[in-house]
Amino acid sequence: MKDFMEFIRTQGVVGLAVGLVLGSAVADVVKAVVDDIVNPIIGLLLNSADGLKAAYFSLGSAKIMYGDLLNTQINLVVIAAVIYFGVKKLGLDKLDKKAE
Repeated sequence: MKDFMEFIRTQGVVGLAVGLVLGSAVADVVKAVVDDIVNPIIGLLLNSADGLKAAYFSLGSAKIMYGDLLNTQINLVVIAAVIYFGVKKLGLDKLDKKAE
């Protein structure tokens, strides 16, 4: 068991596990904030009554839907920032033992 625990600490498994757990827990909250607050505001700026997800531009007879892509990118940036600063603030980055 001691060798197993040493392996986990030196290979960064703890940091990976913390990142996955925090990422999945924070993702729902961030998605709700972006969908319910950020998207309607951006939608108003873009004159899209349905929010950012419905934003598009016309290219001939085609409608290019770029709003959902922007929404996904905003979610990614916010989730990454929350996880990064959360791990740093809680000191979870120090759980893993550095390989020698």
